[in-house]
Amino acid sequence: MKKLVIGTRGSRLARAQANLIMESLRLRHPEICCEIEIIQTTGDKFLNETFDKIGGKGVFVKEIESALLDKDIDIAVHSMKDLPTEEHIQLTLAAVTEREDPRDVLVSHKDYWLATLPKEALIGTSSVRRRSQLLHFRSDLKFEPIRGNVNTRLGKMRDQGLDGVVLAYAGLKRLNMEDQVREIISMSICMPAVGQGALGIQVRKEDDEVINLVSFLNHGPTARAVTAERAMLKTLGGGCQVPIGAFAELKGTEIRLSGMVASTDGKFLLKDSLAGPLSQAAFIGRHLARRLLKKGADKILESNCC
Repeated sequence: MKKLVIGTRGSRLARAQANLIMESLRLRHPEICCEIEIIQTTGDKFLNETFDKIGGKGVFVKEIESALLDKDIDIAVHSMKDLPTEEHIQLTLAAVTEREDPRDVLVSHKDYWLATLPKEALIGTSSVRRRSQLLHFRSDLKFEPIRGNVNTRLGKMRDQGLDGVVLAYAGLKRLNMEDQVREIISMSICMPAVGQGALGIQVRKEDDEVINLVSFLNHGPTARAVTAERAMLKTLGGGCQVPIGAFAELKGTEIRLSGMVASTDGKFLLKDSLAGPLSQAAFIGRHLARRLLKKGADKILESNCC
């Protein structure tokens, strides 16, 4: 193989992430020419619509997967939090990169912290996961749905007079915009999305040559952690936009997974955690999901989807 085409979304963050992968590939395989192909996804086309109105799961990956299947690109770079748990039968996740900081952050041009936000402060986010957890923490908060790339959201914060926006810390770090962060939100307040902070490298299942080329990008500990989180999410379901969060961390040969399910209004929030052998990451994810369901997550999920 002399050329490798990398498919990604067109946002500044997506391009930065694809460039990270491209540079790693160039260093490891200097004999191969790498180039990036920008692909517009459904999620990027309809920035004024909520996720449930434009298809819910997979809105940031479907067109990229189609390009992969049509052999217009050789690998796809996804944010793991965007990748549905149900993979296409002809595609495979060849690598999961080392995770960047998975926490959420508050950005405020008015220099507020969560605790110092005024009563009924207006926060920008389109994430039901973030909104529900922040409402559970402070029921007085108000929310304005905003979408778009990081700079677009920061611009809307100022233009629309919002008191702050909530973003992923990993994205700001990859864009070298850490100076925008006002507060790193504790996971005890806001648990991250499944896979947040990690990148997934997707390829055609039969393409052994490419699978071998990108295998060095796989970070074993992150891959195991994300496996547990995704197994939990898949077992819980989540066919509609529901507030589900998870985070797995490794300690020696053990993995500890924490999970969260909440109602969209933040009134009901259920958390649990489970630890076990690292080799049983997927089982731990499924088992934690079943425990959450038995504790009442099934009723919360059902009410959210009504």
